[in-house]
Amino acid sequence: MYKVCYGFFGRGADAEDATQETFIRLMRYDGDFASDEHLRAWLIRVASNVCKDVLKSAEVSRRGAALEDVPEPVAPAEEYDATRDVVLSLEPKYKDVVYLYYYEGYTSAEIAKILGKPPSTVRNLLSEARGILREKLGGEWR
Repeated sequence: MYKVCYGFFGRGADAEDATQETFIRLMRYDGDFASDEHLRAWLIRVASNVCKDVLKSAEVSRRGAALEDVPEPVAPAEEYDATRDVVLSLEPKYKDVVYLYYYEGYTSAEIAKILGKPPSTVRNLLSEARGILREKLGGEWR
């Protein structure tokens, strides 16, 4: 869940807070999950919604400029992935589908169920995102 949240914020502290809120919501949830895959999809969806709510809040816009001035710790060189930085810079509608497809391994049909969108919309978003990534990264990107 931390990776999902970090993808939205790009800052560790905010990602940790959103991850914690996601697991608090899981503890409060009194429904059942059909499978581990259902639980995983539910957690990703809730984490995405928590992050979107935080980003929309007035508090983030008030304190966002000051936090941007504080440098984030640099990841060790062996864990750095330049492609990830470009993916994280995408608009949320593209970032969500790219993350779920390439990083979590969901199919476009599964992503459609998670995001509540038609499968054709998910495939179109993936195609558009690939074009954007191809421009930003140069060359082939699949």
